[in-house]
Amino acid sequence: MLLSALSTAAVSQAAASGPIPVESIARLPAIQSVTMSSDGRNLVALVASPNDPSATALATWDLENLDAGPKSVTPSGDRMKFIAASALKGEHILVIGRQEWTGQLGGCGEGSVSGATKTFVTKAYLTDTTHAKFGEAFASNTRRVGVSEQMQRCLEIAGSASLVHLLPLDPERVIVVQVNELSLASNYYLYNLKTGQTELLDKAGSRTSPGLFHPRTGEILTRTMLESSGADEYEQRILIKDPGTGAFDVHAPLTTRLSERYTMEVVGIDDTSGKLYVLTDRFSPHVQARMYDPKQRAFDSEALVAHPEYDIARLVFGAQPSNFNQVLGFVVNGAGPETVYVDPTMKSIVDGLSQAFSGQTVEITSYTDDMSKVLFTASSARHSPSHHVLVDRERVVSLGAEQPWIDSADIGEQRWVSYNARDGRRIPALLDLPAGWSREDGPLPAVIHPHGGPWARDYGGWDASGWVPFLTSRGYAVLRPQYRGSAGLGRDLWIAGDAQWGLAMQDDKDDGAAWLVAEGIADRNQLAIFGYSYGGFAAAAAVVRDAPPYRCAISGAPVTDLARVGTSWSQNRLQRILQGRTVRGMDPMRNTGKASIPVLLFVGDRDVRTPAFHAEGFFNAVRSQVDARFELIPDMPHSMPWYPRHQQLALNAMDAFLKDECGFGKSRSRSQQTSVATE
Repeated sequence: MLLSALSTAAVSQAAASGPIPVESIARLPAIQSVTMSSDGRNLVALVASPNDPSATALATWDLENLDAGPKSVTPSGDRMKFIAASALKGEHILVIGRQEWTGQLGGCGEGSVSGATKTFVTKAYLTDTTHAKFGEAFASNTRRVGVSEQMQRCLEIAGSASLVHLLPLDPERVIVVQVNELSLASNYYLYNLKTGQTELLDKAGSRTSPGLFHPRTGEILTRTMLESSGADEYEQRILIKDPGTGAFDVHAPLTTRLSERYTMEVVGIDDTSGKLYVLTDRFSPHVQARMYDPKQRAFDSEALVAHPEYDIARLVFGAQPSNFNQVLGFVVNGAGPETVYVDPTMKSIVDGLSQAFSGQTVEITSYTDDMSKVLFTASSARHSPSHHVLVDRERVVSLGAEQPWIDSADIGEQRWVSYNARDGRRIPALLDLPAGWSREDGPLPAVIHPHGGPWARDYGGWDASGWVPFLTSRGYAVLRPQYRGSAGLGRDLWIAGDAQWGLAMQDDKDDGAAWLVAEGIADRNQLAIFGYSYGGFAAAAAVVRDAPPYRCAISGAPVTDLARVGTSWSQNRLQRILQGRTVRGMDPMRNTGKASIPVLLFVGDRDVRTPAFHAEGFFNAVRSQVDARFELIPDMPHSMPWYPRHQQLALNAMDAFLKDECGFGKSRSRSQQTSVATE
């Protein structure tokens, strides 16, 4: 039984106190990247540096003395900043660091095609719980003769080694991949964390790579091969190792055409039957978990796990000796990822913790073999993730919340909704409302907020970007449409976005705005659109579309020139098949003469994914026709994590733009409305 004191873990809702300050949203998490070693001896996390709260530090706890706090805390260096950490096994810790790099990329890494000269170098380091020494992780111990200076620089920028598999039952070894400096082929090794010695497992080529590793031994059980099957078409073939001959054989039931974009992923093997666990949508509109018999070369007639409305995202396998490789549960990709446990012990623990953290989603992230220590998180749309250790099934030690300074009372209601697009397609969406708002209060100013990708999707729960609570606490309703082209919500919705950039994909966002107005949630005269990356494209497209429903648009790190995107992707034949050929539709840069609403464009000067020329070129083309702003943010990359100064610059620019150019200056939080009404 959990102690009854846990029932006080949930924070009661209080009256909303007003807009969440930009500084609070931009602030680094107090704790993040929390992991526990499988033996339950050590716990690792990143925390705010005691020397500089705008930087991170590596922290290590002794799990036998959690109440004493971290035993070692090491701040990031002056240049290399920690952005992730993970407890491996024994005393070993993997740390990811990042620092700015300026110079000619020379064909290396993302951004090389566009001619970018500013990027980040990301490195993996190994250390132990004392943090006494940091060495580059998994790097080759041999020096290659004849490697050019340019190639050495390329590998320095793009990276040369990474972790592939933890092999939980092996006390010292993991599986890593190293890039061969001469051939640039990927070599897979068993890597001994204690000695640094390696044992070659596989040499991957340009079209073939290992698939499933046996979780006990690291033996390669499947391989993935890409083979041409005609002009601009490839097949993905999954080869399975014959245990008798050792040969890898092609299995036709597992072969798919890349252009058809079926999911076919081998994720595990059943120790008893030898059958494979496969995630696939070949038999259903949504991804199911199915068993595949390599001897019979056939799938079981019934799905192992399926959901009528959502994909099965993954299976949860046991990672300790007592339950190793057993299916403990599965994850449903609903409004948010939902883990369903079929193992009685895991289910009992989660059910008890869920009662203690009422209204929050509890996720077990690690545990010891005897369940004497269970690391878990609790979070919701109103509560930032908090990290805890359940000790001996009866006492919870809290490590802290990621953003404890944000009051849950300032976060409003979140709903999973759906609406009809103009052609009848049902579009799912997330709707976030200001705290305390009800229909009796009247329509709100609203922001349509499309996600990036576009081959991605939004999930309910805490918004780690901070953009949604930033807007809702300032009195805006926020709708995040899962427009056609979104992935993870069924293959049909995903494929429906092909070649519809700025067209039917854009209609889905506009139809979401119309739905908000029809529902009495939004004021039709106070609508805006804000997106980042692909979402930035959508915001730019709204500026030049006929009769946009929005007063203004905010376009973060956008693609605005589809012709230039197609040119860069056309150098990679496989990428053309997978996504390049789908990037067609209305090109904003070819329609800038139709610009009709104000636009704010912002991008980082170290963004190598959607380089600044997209935003700046669009800004220069429309600035004479509409009110336009352009912000080039120093040292900001494309993807988060950002430094606090990056987020502050972006949010302050957005806040000012919404108030001034968009004319939403009178928008305010629910508490401010009440205050004014009673004065």
